[in-house]
Amino acid sequence: MVRILLEILFDNLGVTLDEEKFESLTGLKMVNMNFYPSCPNPELTVGVGRHSDMGTLTVLLQDGIGGLYVKLEQGVEDEWIEIPPIPGALVINVGDTMQILSNGRYKSAEHRVRTTSSESRVSVPLFATPKPSEKIGPLPQLVESDGVAHYKQVLFGDYMKNFFGKAHEGKKSLDFAQYDDSA
Repeated sequence: MVRILLEILFDNLGVTLDEEKFESLTGLKMVNMNFYPSCPNPELTVGVGRHSDMGTLTVLLQDGIGGLYVKLEQGVEDEWIEIPPIPGALVINVGDTMQILSNGRYKSAEHRVRTTSSESRVSVPLFATPKPSEKIGPLPQLVESDGVAHYKQVLFGDYMKNFFGKAHEGKKSLDFAQYDDSA
């Protein structure tokens, strides 16, 4: 499924990935099992703070409880909308790696998780990421058509270290790979 989704996303950008490139972007797959116990005062706790996923693509299975919120890119600075769970549906998140590869055409989703006062919550995300030894950067075809690279090429392992050093600071980890436009 990850392969099909990536093929569609890259095809939409006019880019075809060969087998080697596809493997380099999704060579590491990690599954988490997250349990969020109910809390009598959910506004006083955080399930998972605001962040974007570092990898290429995330496939998330939610339970029926809810609690996943996505930050709106436009409008009020801290406006969040809840993603209601739909039975049998999966949530697909574009990660930071995809934002970098697409030269910013696709945006990683800043999101957070809140607990509820009534029921415990479970979610199971699958993260498809490059291996730490892979280099990531904007795809050359997109830099050529855009006329500029908005991100530099970085080692994914270095990006991971930076990402975990800025946990729950929204999308600040992307600054590590972004060119300084003020220069």
